[in-house]
Amino acid sequence: MTEQLSVSTQKEVPKHKEALQEKYNQEPKEKDLTLESAKLPKPTGWRLLVLPFKMKEKTKGGIIITDDVVERSQVASTCGLVLEVGPDAYRDKKRFPEGPWCEKGTWVIFARYAGSRMKIDGGEVRLLNDDEVLATVENPEDIFHEI
Repeated sequence: MTEQLSVSTQKEVPKHKEALQEKYNQEPKEKDLTLESAKLPKPTGWRLLVLPFKMKEKTKGGIIITDDVVERSQVASTCGLVLEVGPDAYRDKKRFPEGPWCEKGTWVIFARYAGSRMKIDGGEVRLLNDDEVLATVENPEDIFHEI
């Protein structure tokens, strides 16, 4: 029996997320996030709701990485997926003359202690101010080095 390999032209969203990882194991798409929005807080004003990224727990060779090692590898900054954008985010033309830096479904980098952390369903989400976004990235696995 021969099997044909199908090549997907669509970009994959990394599978490893810190918050709500076990309960929501469905793969979110860039514009169509499938998380249960009723349980998540709705950002108000200029805030963003972000789902933090977590590196893989196992290397390609099968070595299990401890939580302490994963946390140390993410010391300087943290990456997360924007789940919701508040109604007033990026509307201040003086601070953001070129428009929004990110939108729903964008991977962003923010400072490690930025925003308010909330535990929901055994995971963590963060509420960030719109000016706490440091950068955007295509794939968070590209910026965190593998062990």
